Amino acid sequence: MTGIRSARIWHIPTLLGILWPHTRALGKTGRSWGTDIWLVFLAVLRGWVRYFRDSHGMAGFIIRDQERIYALYVRQHAQGEGIGSRLLNEAKSQCSWLELWTLQSNHLARDFYHAHGFVESDRGYGLGNDLNLPDIHLIWSKETTV
Repeated sequence: MTGIRSARIWHIPTLLGILWPHTRALGKTGRSWGTDIWLVFLAVLRGWVRYFRDSHGMAGFIIRDQERIYALYVRQHAQGEGIGSRLLNEAKSQCSWLELWTLQSNHLARDFYHAHGFVESDRGYGLGNDLNLPDIHLIWSKETTV
């Protein structure tokens, strides 16, 4: 059965299996492994994690607390199949606006969000991210896309 569902505690190893190739393999995080596990555990416990399941299993997930997106990742083998768009569109259908921060150097993420109607709102010096790298605040609003 495919589609978007809420993540449960037993999904944490699979969620981390999607997250870590994007962050750990590229050395893109200042967090410890234990911190990643704890943060994903808390997000699942709070009901903030929705995942997309395709015919091969869990293919991507979004972590969102109401209007604030904290993470959106898709398995590398499933990228380009619209999974990130499906997860983002579900969030858009539930909110009148959304916001997130991404690294200025993450051009793939910036292009993805811009293609989905997000606009730059502010730039930061990285004081709030794990890598202390310059970041960009992006906002999407239903009013500006109608």
